[in-house]
Amino acid sequence: MARKTELTLSIAFALALASTGCGTGTQRQAAKESAGPVNAGATETSLQIPTLDGTTASIDQYKGKVVLVNFWATWCAPCRTEIPWLIEFNQKYGAKGLVILGVAMDDEGTKIVQPWVQSHRFDVNGKAEEMNYPILLGNSKIAEKFGGILGMPTSMLYSRDGKKIKTIVGLIDHDDLLKTLDSQI
Repeated sequence: MARKTELTLSIAFALALASTGCGTGTQRQAAKESAGPVNAGATETSLQIPTLDGTTASIDQYKGKVVLVNFWATWCAPCRTEIPWLIEFNQKYGAKGLVILGVAMDDEGTKIVQPWVQSHRFDVNGKAEEMNYPILLGNSKIAEKFGGILGMPTSMLYSRDGKKIKTIVGLIDHDDLLKTLDSQI
């Protein structure tokens, strides 16, 4: 009987870990405090977040579009699982008003993220595809502006008027998000 209880607890613990994704990487977050200034008065939608190409992006600049912000990291296995889905969503809905912003939370920033993004291809409906949406460079201060990140991946969906309508902690449910996007686009 004790063995059965131990097995049940082990399975429950594994499921809890799987549902939350990679975790927050507490040590990784602490190192990011020096990753650059964040406008203290900015809201999550007006916050200017650095991009891989050296510019900045904000949710506000996409008013009138549905915006999916996806916090991820190159070292996060569940994040890599959902990247092909995000590519697929962007292919399907990009021309109809969806914007996906991938916020990379790697400590090393551009040094690690840029070559990773350039070298990785993902199987999307049998075709090798690159990440087809903007990649931004996050840190713990940016994550705090979005209400904190409990684990990665974490995705937040904003309506065409900039209101947050959904937060997903852990791996997205492909079909559920597809239905939500269908209703918003």
